[in-house]
Amino acid sequence: MAAGSITRATPSRVAINSVVTSSLIVQTAGRSFTDLTRDVQAFLREIVAAEGAVTVFIRHTSASLTIQENADPTVLRDLTTALSRLAPEDAGWVHDTEGPDDMPAHIKTLLSSVSLQVPVRDGRMLLGTWQAIYLIEHRARPHAREVVLQFIGAV
Repeated sequence: MAAGSITRATPSRVAINSVVTSSLIVQTAGRSFTDLTRDVQAFLREIVAAEGAVTVFIRHTSASLTIQENADPTVLRDLTTALSRLAPEDAGWVHDTEGPDDMPAHIKTLLSSVSLQVPVRDGRMLLGTWQAIYLIEHRARPHAREVVLQFIGAV
């Protein structure tokens, strides 16, 4: 394929016959990335999802979700460093009700996402080869985080 050219696959069409919702409780270890990809895929297998979309939503404001590289762990380490530089704990934040990492955690959530949607075909998420779904814990201490999974599509 020549540089700058674009091709499009043949569209697929299914009737939506199902909305299925579940949740995960994820015990974090404090500031870290937790790979949720296998858990989301297990949910899709369990409900025998065929084609549609899965939404992953975190019910918190000091933890977030992202899709990122899963091949080299130094990527996650560098992302943690970058987020800390963008929202340092010693920046003189007014909101510090739960400690010095409280407001930086909210800013890091603002910079990432609380909801992701991934297309599903043949029961599998259409993630790229090196992509994974991560929960990012922005707080220093461990937390139990609730993540809602919802599939909309054909089963």
